[in-house]
Amino acid sequence: MHETIEQALISPRYLAGGGDPAWITVPLHRACGWSYGHNPLMPRTILTSPDQQATLRIDPDPDEPWWTVRHARKGDQPAWSARFDARTPVEILAALTDALTAPTSPASSPHPYDVLRQAGWHTVGEGLASPDHIAAIEHYGDDGPWFAEVRLDENEGGLLWRAYLGNATPPHLVTAFAQALADPAPVRRDPHRIPVYAREHSRTRTEHIPVADVAFALEQRVAALSARQPTTPSNTPVAEPPR
Repeated sequence: MHETIEQALISPRYLAGGGDPAWITVPLHRACGWSYGHNPLMPRTILTSPDQQATLRIDPDPDEPWWTVRHARKGDQPAWSARFDARTPVEILAALTDALTAPTSPASSPHPYDVLRQAGWHTVGEGLASPDHIAAIEHYGDDGPWFAEVRLDENEGGLLWRAYLGNATPPHLVTAFAQALADPAPVRRDPHRIPVYAREHSRTRTEHIPVADVAFALEQRVAALSARQPTTPSNTPVAEPPR
């Protein structure tokens, strides 16, 4: 019999809590070739794309967004940035970074509102809200920024997390974020680390999953993203041929 481990499956996923940052940082480094600098005296992580055009910054400041993605101007595409609070589930943010690091960009993508409406989201004010009224997203003007918010109530402590995607964020990245935000598939969490609000407001169940499935989930993700690349980035020097 295969050894199993108990895991919590939480939906909707925007209530699952932040999760393990390695779900994003490890594939960016190992599958996509992003480099990082290490300063043991600074509690932050910065990864930089191989072309030096994009950065991902994790800055554990309780009063500011923890995650920031920036991209420099490239050709006709102006510079842009996106920011996400600490409780943003890594699976939702990973959808954006996966789309960002894809070898090619789609020629076109659905409008984020179309994606959300198909998932049952409805119009509230100038934006859309999830069926449970906990998550909402709004686009300011045709060329304005996007704001997403997950809130249990209007009290000060009711806000769980926010995301801001600047006005120049490529449309297919916003669509990828919206698709992940509304994805009904549950995400896994350690059952002993489920946020209190998730227990009260989400559909949470526990299952016994093979240990290998849990232990190698990140490796499988790295392998899948590596397979997208024309060549797999490597930090191993290429040996010179014998003379």
